[in-house]
Amino acid sequence: MLDSVFEVIFVIGFVVGCVIRAVYTAVYTRGCKQNTVTDVGETGLEKLLMGLAAIGLLVLPLLYVLTPRLDFADYHLPTWAGCPGAPVFAVALWLLWRSHADLGRNWSARVEIREGQSLVTDGVFRHIRHPMYAAHWLWAMAQALLLQNWIAGPALLATFLPLYLVRVPREEQMMLEQFGEEYRSYMSRTGRIMPRLSR
Repeated sequence: MLDSVFEVIFVIGFVVGCVIRAVYTAVYTRGCKQNTVTDVGETGLEKLLMGLAAIGLLVLPLLYVLTPRLDFADYHLPTWAGCPGAPVFAVALWLLWRSHADLGRNWSARVEIREGQSLVTDGVFRHIRHPMYAAHWLWAMAQALLLQNWIAGPALLATFLPLYLVRVPREEQMMLEQFGEEYRSYMSRTGRIMPRLSR
């Protein structure tokens, strides 16, 4: 019974996350289409890794929730182990929303720097440099807690890791090249995906 409650919570969170991304994609990219892109850091490898992460984020969880095809890999955690999944997912969704809102027109679904782009260091960016990646890590943890299946549950944890390891250093290198000492100073006082404990 609780397995199905956890799955419903996951589906609700999944839909909310998709709506957040769709709204900000529609609102912010519409106004930025005319801006000149000055630097693009996305490689073929990153596109491949994005596709892999999409399998862990979208395909496998939906396949599990909507069909019985992955039921052979189910497992059952004690109830207390699944219960933290909902608040972890809620924090992930809040952080995803807040990241988009704080970035405003500086946000892009692609790794790129647009002409006139500014360095955002307020809101959630005051504490962490990559809150959107932090949101995806929290989403991945919530997914593993809520979908008690050896394939669908940890799928995002497994598929997001390679993308994170490849993409974040490249993004930071682009930002250093664009903003120089200002970004270096920002790096010294913030953590990548968790607030820095000491400055």
